[in-house]
Amino acid sequence: MNAQRAEEIVFSPNMINVTYNGENIYIEHVDKGNGKATIHSLDEPDNKQSVSVSSLMEQ
Repeated sequence: MNAQRAEEIVFSPNMINVTYNGENIYIEHVDKGNGKATIHSLDEPDNKQSVSVSSLMEQ
């Protein structure tokens, strides 16, 4: 995925399925400048991490 698409997903009114390493995640924020996204697992909303948007997969 690219940063532009990740940002579109963040602002989408619909829930779009995205995975990171095969796990369903929620994108909280996208930093287009460095290609990173702040995400958390749907099962663990308090466990946030910053990952490369290229590692995110839209389902």
